[in-house]
Amino acid sequence: MISKKVTFIVMLLLFLFSGFASYTIFSGNVDQGFLSPLSKYKPPTNGNGSAVDNEPKTEECPINGALYSKTQKAKWEARRPLGVMIENHTEARPQSGLSSADVVFEAVAEGGITRFLALFYCQDASYIGPVRSARIYFIRLLEGFGNNPLYAHVGGANTSGPADALGYIKDLGWSSNNDMNQFSVPFPYFWRDYERLPNRATEHTVYSSTIKLWQYAKDKRKLTNVDEDGVAWDKNFSFWKFKDDAKLEERGTTAKIDFGFWDNLSSDFNVVWNYDKTSNSYKRNNGGVPHLDKNTGKPLTAKNVIVMFAKESPANDGYEGGHILYRVVGNGDALIFQDGKAVKGTWSKEKEEDQLKFFDSQDKEISIVRGQTFVEILPIGNKVSY
Repeated sequence: MISKKVTFIVMLLLFLFSGFASYTIFSGNVDQGFLSPLSKYKPPTNGNGSAVDNEPKTEECPINGALYSKTQKAKWEARRPLGVMIENHTEARPQSGLSSADVVFEAVAEGGITRFLALFYCQDASYIGPVRSARIYFIRLLEGFGNNPLYAHVGGANTSGPADALGYIKDLGWSSNNDMNQFSVPFPYFWRDYERLPNRATEHTVYSSTIKLWQYAKDKRKLTNVDEDGVAWDKNFSFWKFKDDAKLEERGTTAKIDFGFWDNLSSDFNVVWNYDKTSNSYKRNNGGVPHLDKNTGKPLTAKNVIVMFAKESPANDGYEGGHILYRVVGNGDALIFQDGKAVKGTWSKEKEEDQLKFFDSQDKEISIVRGQTFVEILPIGNKVSY
């Protein structure tokens, strides 16, 4: 016979579990995978979670041209690009891992609040997030990064219509392959940071790790640098052209890039990039303050800031929050900031699977300065001050 003491312990555990589940459900959006186990933030030892590497930096990253060691190259050659959806709600700041991405795309997700598609390949980030839901235009940008790039997100737009991101993932054949939706990828590959729960809605607390996601892709999906059929991810990949930093005396004086995404939006989402001539890099302010990476405690910096003007339109799919669309396939105007100079040019991406390219006024492809590149997607007609 089961003792009263054992029965009491069982009932107590059930009560505690139900209380926790109820809190998690009703303190935020249910569609964020509310049963994800909780974890405490553990700061990476040196920002991106990689061991200190004192080897000569001679190997070119194929994504952004930055130079790394042969040891780091051996790591990236065994995997494929990974895109992660990271949000920019004020409650999501400071985000983790953006400084370790090779390329970052930013565009409005809904309600004027922007979101990032952070593209990882040549660096690791042991803590990345908060991870948020998929949007169809980010998927189309990611399609340009080779054969079946990995895509990490938490759910996504799924209202029937032109903004149906989850339906588009299914149509691409990604669902059981390279798609890393948190709903199908269990703990410990995604988790909640419980230190953020008391002051934030639960949808702002999901995190992951490039190391864990690449490991899951390898062990569970048989996706390394090649797929299960032996096809390399970069078989048809079109690489950007790269160049070294301009010499100090050849650098320009365009010191500040200033813009917003929606005219009627709170200044919390205004962006300013300040150019530092000595380091030949741009330091980001978001909402009037330095935009920090929680992993490093330092502001985000980029070697290239590219403003891409794209047609914005409502999806008109009946979604209460108002799904929107950006036309990122085709071509349009662009502003390219690098080496302290501004170049008026264009962008081009003729097909979904094509890589996005940038050109000057003479239709010559622009070479990317080695290092992180930020692509800011603004509605056509938006003003950029510089």
